[in-house]
Formats: sequence, C-alpha cells, structure tokens
Amino acid sequence: MKTTPDIQAKILLIDDCRNGLLVRTALLEDMGCQVEIACNGEEGLKLFDRNRFDVVVTDYRMPGMTGLEVIDRIRKIDPRARIVLLSAMVEPLGLNEENTGADAVVAKSFNEVSLLPRTVKRLLNRPVRKPVRSQRQASPRAMAGVR
Repeated sequence: MKTTPDIQAKILLIDDCRNGLLVRTALLEDMGCQVEIACNGEEGLKLFDRNRFDVVVTDYRMPGMTGLEVIDRIRKIDPRARIVLLSAMVEPLGLNEENTGADAVVAKSFNEVSLLPRTVKRLLNRPVRKPVRSQRQASPRAMAGVR
C-alpha cells in the first residue's frame, strides 16, 4: 500500500540521461513533488526562467553545458535558488557546496535512492541561503579541464 506523500514542492530536474530522469522523477514524485524535466542545461534554464521552482536538481556532466554552468546562470537569475548537484565525480573532483555553488552535492551511487529525497527534504525545510558566489574555491570545471 502506498503511503501519503510527505511534501509538495515543484522540482526542476536537469539530466541528459533518460534513465536517470525516469528514476529520479519517480523518487521525487513518490515524495509528493511535482517534477518538470529538462534533457540539457539550455532547456533547464528556459524552464527556470519561465517558472518558479522550490528546488533545482542538475547533473554535473552534460553535453553543451555542465551542471556548474547551469548553477552559475541560475544564480544570476535567482541567487537564492535551492540547487542540488548530482555527479559520479564527487570524490575524484572534490566537488562540494563551496566550490560548485550548489546548496548540496549528491554522489551518483546506490545510496542516491535515499540521499536525493532526504537532501531535497532538507533543503525545503531550511531557510533560503544567502548567495556565496564570492566564497567559491577553485572551480572543479578547471580541475577537470572542462570548458
């Protein structure tokens, strides 16, 4: 028997992997969230510019525009946006909240099934953060040699 959803929030999910979109959409919808999806950064930014979202979840490595570029552009539109960065490269690149501009960084792994919903709930239950763009350390994009 399915339980009653915990929360109601509007989530923007940006990922170039169709399977990732399907699984993450299901996870977030099971929480009671309304999810809009974008298959790349440009599409995600267009949706973000036209709508209000409680949380943005973006993949790190996508063709055309990386998750870091998406975060930078979202922060220019709304510095207080709540953003989760997903990546399989969290440890190798040393990705964290300070050097990515995200409010949370979640590693793609088997634990993501529990970590992503928990992270989204945490962000929804805390006050909107103040912009920290000036506090960033060395860019993981530069460390990875990504342009």
